[in-house]
Amino acid sequence: MATHLITGAGSGIGAVLTRRLLERGDETWLLARDAGRAKELAERFEGARTLVGDLAEPDRLSWALSHQELPGRLDSLQHVAGVVELGTVAELGTKVWQSTLTANLLAPAELTRLLLPQLRLAKGHVLFVNSGAGLAAKPQWGPYAASKHGLKALADSLRGEEAANGLRVTTVYPGRTATPMQEKVRRQEGGAYQADAYMEPESVATTLLMALDLPRDAEVTDLSVRPSA
Repeated sequence: MATHLITGAGSGIGAVLTRRLLERGDETWLLARDAGRAKELAERFEGARTLVGDLAEPDRLSWALSHQELPGRLDSLQHVAGVVELGTVAELGTKVWQSTLTANLLAPAELTRLLLPQLRLAKGHVLFVNSGAGLAAKPQWGPYAASKHGLKALADSLRGEEAANGLRVTTVYPGRTATPMQEKVRRQEGGAYQADAYMEPESVATTLLMALDLPRDAEVTDLSVRPSA
């Protein structure tokens, strides 16, 4: 039985991924921002275990995790959580830049650092859900794209640094996906949310599981997934 830790399990891709890992009998740990959210996730996903740590405060993750029972080993750490706020460089102040970079880049870096002993023990796999914005930045997407470009750099550096320890590192770049985040994006863009024009979260979850389940003689490093319509 493999052991996984997932961020962003409350909705969208993370929720689908959590359900599918539990259905196949894997031990699944979910990171929640506070105790109330942890209780909600535990009730929603029967059999899942929870950890409390706020990705908006990565400086406190070390303290938070040190006061909780952690998995002894991790076959995968899956970074699915993310935030987005659109706006032009002329409009957005440092608050948006800081909050976006903190949640989307600094927190994954710190969480990975703290869990490297468990990942090394299992010769595990770190998977990052990035975005098409992590490959090309468009107008009004500056903070989000910067955080995702940085996340690619984090993944690439980690892959080189931890290869000798047997770790695999995968970055998946989904296109528009029918999730609550996409609904928010469409409101900010001033357009209609058309779920049938986007990928289903199940498709992205399938991509992550494909990379995770690949035999040990191979590694998916970067994979873009786009709506077929």
